[in-house]
Amino acid sequence: MKRNFAKAFALLAAVFMLSATVLETSAHARAAGGRSIGSRGSRSYSTPGTTYRQSTPYQQSAPSPIGQPQMQQPSPGGGFLRSMAGGIAGGLLGGMLFRGLAGAGGMGYGGGGIGLFDILLLAGIGYLIYRMVRGRRAQTQLRSVATGYGSQGNDTYQQSIPASYRVDEPVRDDVHTGLSHLRQMDPGFDEARFKDLVMDNFFKIQGGWMNRDLQALSPLLTPEMQGVFREDIERLLREGRVNRLENIAVRSVELAEVWQEAGQDYVTTLIYANLLDYTTDERGTVLEGSKSDPVKFEEYWTFTRPVGNNAWRLAAISQKQG
Repeated sequence: MKRNFAKAFALLAAVFMLSATVLETSAHARAAGGRSIGSRGSRSYSTPGTTYRQSTPYQQSAPSPIGQPQMQQPSPGGGFLRSMAGGIAGGLLGGMLFRGLAGAGGMGYGGGGIGLFDILLLAGIGYLIYRMVRGRRAQTQLRSVATGYGSQGNDTYQQSIPASYRVDEPVRDDVHTGLSHLRQMDPGFDEARFKDLVMDNFFKIQGGWMNRDLQALSPLLTPEMQGVFREDIERLLREGRVNRLENIAVRSVELAEVWQEAGQDYVTTLIYANLLDYTTDERGTVLEGSKSDPVKFEEYWTFTRPVGNNAWRLAAISQKQG
């Protein structure tokens, strides 16, 4: 009976994971499929819209004050999670060992050793703990980017430097600062016209996606994004599916980030839109989605170009968290 229960548990877990994967990939079928794709340069692994501390080109790193050693901030919840993991794992291992010894000694427990169910249970608990620790670490890393983690010890030192030699490094408006840098190479850049361009490209890209027309999309995408769209369009053609997008309405376009790196301009925009999003076969039979219920969504679209008055191309689509 125990063996049958373990098999049923493993089968149920496999079905759940498969269902979750299918739902995640088919929940939205619009361009990018409701997932994050592309590259945002050095900010590819950061949350769009984060406020960044501007670096000073000639600033030298200040040593720690004498007699005031810097203390590292502990990872939030790290000690608790490790203690909890150790306690759970120790209890389970102790219980399995006790059952194994009891079975070996003929104490009436019906045989011993570590069974399939025990292994699955340990693996499941270990995976949950891993996800919790990974989530906490990710939050800590994001906070470290926004707050300048590890710089607490420099504040006292900088206060001791005369004002004429001290370099202040305030947190600035990333969009305002980025626009000023961008306009140094393109004085005619206009924010309103850029937003209109973003809306035009949004409609063109959604239309090219629906028509499965990579040739129409290519001038609007970076090479990396062309590769991603090519794979998705080829899959739709193989499966004989058409993602139909109708009644597209863009409610707002806001600049979230503007920056330069490696000779490229980058602008990330937050797009709030709604549309009818459903998938049919070649004959028009609805397979997924709804022809009557609109889908509302917010996505970050990042555009890039060589610095100067050059054409913009879509470099990444990122899903808004929360």
